[in-house]
Amino acid sequence: MILRSSPASPFGRKCKISASILGLTDRIEVTRTDTIDPNAPIQKENPLGKIPALILDDGTCVFDSRVICECLDNMAGGGKIFPQGDARWPALTLQALCDGILDAGILQVYEKRFRPEDKRHPDWVERQKGKVERALAHLESNTPATGSSPHIGDITLACALGYLDFRFEGTWRENHPNLVAWLDKFADAVPTFGETTPSD
Repeated sequence: MILRSSPASPFGRKCKISASILGLTDRIEVTRTDTIDPNAPIQKENPLGKIPALILDDGTCVFDSRVICECLDNMAGGGKIFPQGDARWPALTLQALCDGILDAGILQVYEKRFRPEDKRHPDWVERQKGKVERALAHLESNTPATGSSPHIGDITLACALGYLDFRFEGTWRENHPNLVAWLDKFADAVPTFGETTPSD
């Protein structure tokens, strides 16, 4: 299989960590993908032209990260990083919250990267910052338990905090000691987290 991604993508990182936990890394070739290039294969494989995208052995393209990770879990027998029963909903809700942190963070980055300075909207940027701040405050007060078998919510939280380190210089750390401790434990338990540190 082929995973179209980039070293900077937190959603691609989420897929790579999931594949590692599930023991599927050796079945996947990760290829660096430029979504700006109109001739890149991703433009035909995923109509949205977005990464990550997983090309299955039969040529089927699966996207986005939520679907890819569940697809990988199913390949590994199911119920590995996606809990079953009542435990499923807290894991999926944590995933949704942390995907939202990533969305809001990426939108802040894109505002500076793609808009001329005179076209930027400070109030809109502040709204995105507010989403991240409220989510982090909630997670600081309701920090997940660090288990020996991370689920999809844990993986997404680690990727969200890693992205804030990468793009926002780790400024979240000062006021969130519980999350700092949580991330340290996750990194110790999941070596692939360190191995997938983002870069441009």
